[in-house]
Amino acid sequence: MMTELHVHSEGLLACAERSFTRDLTAVADARTFVSALLTRWGITKGFDDIRLCVSELATNALVHGVSSTHGFTLRVVASLQWLRVEVEDNAPGRPVRRASRCEGTSGRGLLLVSAMADAWGVDEQADGKVVWAEFKLHTSVTEHAVGAAC
Repeated sequence: MMTELHVHSEGLLACAERSFTRDLTAVADARTFVSALLTRWGITKGFDDIRLCVSELATNALVHGVSSTHGFTLRVVASLQWLRVEVEDNAPGRPVRRASRCEGTSGRGLLLVSAMADAWGVDEQADGKVVWAEFKLHTSVTEHAVGAAC
């Protein structure tokens, strides 16, 4: 499922979300989804950093945050000044940024998000959480058609 909203001359300019199932292609599909949105909205600043953060947040949701029957939802919200990506899953608890060992093959996801995003955090909900990352923009969103609300 995907919804998309393009609105106001003030505040929120664009919002889109899509739900992903728990399968091996979900992370690549999430990255492709955000790439298409950024291109359509004319956002070029931080393109690769945003894609990498989406990959890391989606991977964390799949590995640590979803049950065998649920996937995750990726929401992308753009204003004149900020782009925010949110990954919502149904697991309780907060992710923890941890120090990884040099020879380790995991444990760097939130470290990368922390380094690349201008801000990040977690919003706990009754049935899960939203892990988000924000990026400062120095560009405007180019498409302004009204669609379904996020």
